[in-house]
Amino acid sequence: MTKIRFGFSTCPNDTFIFDALYNKKIDRQGLDFEFILADVEELNGLALTGNIEVTKISYHSYGLVANDYILSNYGSALGKNNGPLLIARQEFPLSELDKMTVAIPGKHTTANLLLSIGFPQITRKKTMLFSDIEQAVLDGEVDAGLIIHESRFTYEAKGLRKIVDLGKWWESQWQKPLPLGGICAQRKLEKSVLIKINTLIGESVAYAFDHPDDTMPFVRQYAQEMNPEVMKKHIELYVNNYTREIGVAGKDSVQFLFRKAAEMNIFDPVNKPLFIQ
Repeated sequence: MTKIRFGFSTCPNDTFIFDALYNKKIDRQGLDFEFILADVEELNGLALTGNIEVTKISYHSYGLVANDYILSNYGSALGKNNGPLLIARQEFPLSELDKMTVAIPGKHTTANLLLSIGFPQITRKKTMLFSDIEQAVLDGEVDAGLIIHESRFTYEAKGLRKIVDLGKWWESQWQKPLPLGGICAQRKLEKSVLIKINTLIGESVAYAFDHPDDTMPFVRQYAQEMNPEVMKKHIELYVNNYTREIGVAGKDSVQFLFRKAAEMNIFDPVNKPLFIQ
């Protein structure tokens, strides 16, 4: 069998859970992988064009490719009362959002999907790399910015102010964890291969939970610019029991997010089975 292209981000939560698979600390069950490490929005683009077999994906992007990809039961990032943050140089009332230019970390990120669901009055958006958004707000290039990943741990030290936490907003509205990203595989892969991939993702996640210190050299390799404390907080925030196995409550939250998006005509209803059985 040809190599299976497998994409995940260089963010600490992904390098943490995929260390064992990448570095052959678990038996790959005869599968051969070509790993692609990239920003999640770049991975979203590969999935949107069908140019990758297995990848980390924003749940927003998954809603657009659900006919071609199916989700793993393992490796998801679901927020518990936290999510993307809308930040600015100074606080302002939400009633003024319709006047604001807001930087977003990618058109097809879940962060932008949440912003579209919760605050559809924001029509002036500027797409940029997630790590550039704080500086763009500080420089006055945009009025506000939607930050993700490690930026949520650094914005306050730079003098920026939180306007709204979309994770807390989501949970206050619907009392559900917030689906951020998952791992998906092409539906056209053989059933036996899909089951092996699903199992390997689960085993890699389990290894990380059981041997957290053993994963850290790989995490640090791709987060050299990140403060060690920020690195640790990043993992603690995005790697939780839903990552170990998404479970009934997690699946319900994902399906609910897709229904909300379909109601607002952001993408079509997803009618195929979502998760590998």
